[in-house]
Amino acid sequence: MEHELRKAGTNVRHDNDRSTAPFGALAPNAAQAAIIRLAHRSGLKRGAFRPWMSRLVSLMRAGPVDAQYQGASFRFYHLASATERGALFNPDYNLEELSFLRAYTPDGGVFVDVGANVGTYALTLACKVGSSGTVIAVEPHPVAHARLAFNHAASGFTQVKLVAAAAGPSDGELLIETDGDNLGASHIVNGQSSSRAFRVPALTLQQILADAGVGRMNALKIDVEGFEDRVLTGFFAQTPETLWPRAVVIEHLSREEWQHDCIDDMISRGYRQTGKTRSNTLLLRQ
Repeated sequence: MEHELRKAGTNVRHDNDRSTAPFGALAPNAAQAAIIRLAHRSGLKRGAFRPWMSRLVSLMRAGPVDAQYQGASFRFYHLASATERGALFNPDYNLEELSFLRAYTPDGGVFVDVGANVGTYALTLACKVGSSGTVIAVEPHPVAHARLAFNHAASGFTQVKLVAAAAGPSDGELLIETDGDNLGASHIVNGQSSSRAFRVPALTLQQILADAGVGRMNALKIDVEGFEDRVLTGFFAQTPETLWPRAVVIEHLSREEWQHDCIDDMISRGYRQTGKTRSNTLLLRQ
């Protein structure tokens, strides 16, 4: 595992020194809390300012910060993670997408998060489905998955199933690598691999659902850095409509890397686009 973490470009010692402390041990100190409150109440929560706020918080005390976000508990390694930085400094981070998913995921429902990262979608939707529902959080990167598992345990949810694998067009293995230290930029290597790439297990989305013992999906969020089409095209072609999600949030920032336009494919299958943010397209099945 440590060899894989080093290949992924992550400071293993930095993570291990802090990941074992119980949640709450790294709560913001007074100065950090004041900076975070200032960001929450002002325009400083915007993306352009968050890296500056993150560096300022780190000057007050280096390392991650324990905090609540949208009803769940997180240890945010904010300095090198855009996602964790966004959730720490902006209480409305991804709120349009989250509100859309909540609207179509009932109490006792099923939500699937492909590319769960540290859990900002998965654990938020766990609050919505409740103890009688199911959330499946799929995250292959070993560092991100470890953070996801910590946040899951800190939140105390029993309805979340963690999958340490990549979603793909077939079962087997895939190569992934990370751009720098930003875990949210981890992506599947399609061409020639670099020295930073390493292998992870891969499962089709339909196999992930079968392994979790669920026969329906109320909502799906997928963000796998340009590999979305390889996950979804085969899923919709090979599975019955009873497995198809009602609501889908799909990241479109890497749309030019798709081999097949999976948004157009979903629209041809009865979905309609109901919204679009800077990063994501929101689709609803009629």
